[in-house]
Amino acid sequence: MTRSKLDYGNDFVFIQRFLHNGPDTVEELLDRHVVKKEKSLDDEDEELLTRQRLTSARREALSLYRDILRASRFFIWPDSRGVLWRDILRENARKEFEEARFEKDPEMVTRLLIGGRDAVQSALEKLTEKQRQQIEKERGSGDGR
Repeated sequence: MTRSKLDYGNDFVFIQRFLHNGPDTVEELLDRHVVKKEKSLDDEDEELLTRQRLTSARREALSLYRDILRASRFFIWPDSRGVLWRDILRENARKEFEEARFEKDPEMVTRLLIGGRDAVQSALEKLTEKQRQQIEKERGSGDGR
C-alpha cells in the first residue's frame, strides 16, 4: 500500500493505493493474465501453467474485493432511503463478483480487474476531494466569526 500525503494547513489528507503486491502497470497486469502462444508443452505442463494463471487471477480478484470492502468503510452516510452507502457498495460489489465468478476468458478477467481497480481509485479520489472541500468550507465559515 502506498500513501500520498496532501497538506492543507494543519490538516492532512491521505490518499491510499490498494495494490497489495499487485502489478505496477496495466502492461504488467495484462502480461500476468493474458494467455500467450507458447512453445508446445506436454499436457501436464500446460495444466500447471493454466492453474498458475487462474491462481494469479483469483489472488488479484480477492485482493480487489478486500480493497473494495476496506474502501467502503469511508462511506458512512445514508442514501435517500436511509440505507448506508457502505452497505450498498458492499452489496453491489458482491453481486458483480458473483456474476463474474465463472468467467474463463483471461482477457475479460483482466478487463474486469482493471475496471474494478479504476473504480475504487476514482471513488476514493472523489471522496478525498469532497473531504478537502468540506475542510476548506468549514475553515472559511470559522474565519468569518
